[in-house]
Formats: sequence, C-alpha cells, structure tokens
Amino acid sequence: MFEVKTLDKPDERRDFPRGHLEAVHMTGLDFAVGTFEPGWRWSESVAPIAGTDSCQVHHNGYVVQGRMRVRMDDGGEGEVGPGDVFVIPPGHDAWVVGDEQVVLYDFAGAMAQDYARSKE
Repeated sequence: MFEVKTLDKPDERRDFPRGHLEAVHMTGLDFAVGTFEPGWRWSESVAPIAGTDSCQVHHNGYVVQGRMRVRMDDGGEGEVGPGDVFVIPPGHDAWVVGDEQVVLYDFAGAMAQDYARSKE
C-alpha cells in the first residue's frame, strides 16, 4: 500500500513544558518531530508525565537544528547537533544546550507512540 502524509497536518500533537511532539502514523512507520525550547530538560519537562526517573524510550533520529546533551543512566554522556544521526537506548536524560531551539526527527516509532504520554 502506498501512503503519504504531511507533517503540516500531523495525526497528533503532544505538548509538554518547553516543547512538543508531532507524530504521523502509517503502516510500518511511526514518525515524530520533536521541538525543544532552550531550558528544556527531560527530567523536568517529561518525567512527571512519563512517571519514570529517566527516559525509557528508544530513539533513532536525526538532528535538524540545535544541540542536545544526553546522559545515560550508566553515566555515559554525549552531545548531538545539526546533521547528526543518532541511536539512544532507553535509560537517559537529555537537555537543550545553548539558546537555540532543537528540532529533531525520530524514526524509532516508540517516540511517536509513547513519548510524553501518561502511563496511567
């Protein structure tokens, strides 16, 4: 089956403090665009919604703009920026670095399905 959707009309939008996620759902693909404002930090903005101490969503993505720092639960740390393709396993915190908005694409599916969604 041939499917086309536009990000101009996402299937859903989830707002959270200092950011939002827009998702499209298709056969075999759940795609998300995450937008994060300066000052956003997962442990402050999304943890209260998710009900976990660290992000338990797997991410496969691409950074369009801005910089984000990631700290794994095991202490490993790194940073992603424009043009970077990344894989981040569950068990991490992340935050915007600097004064530029971060925009990223996530192809993993879990972000489009579960990110910033209450577990209740």
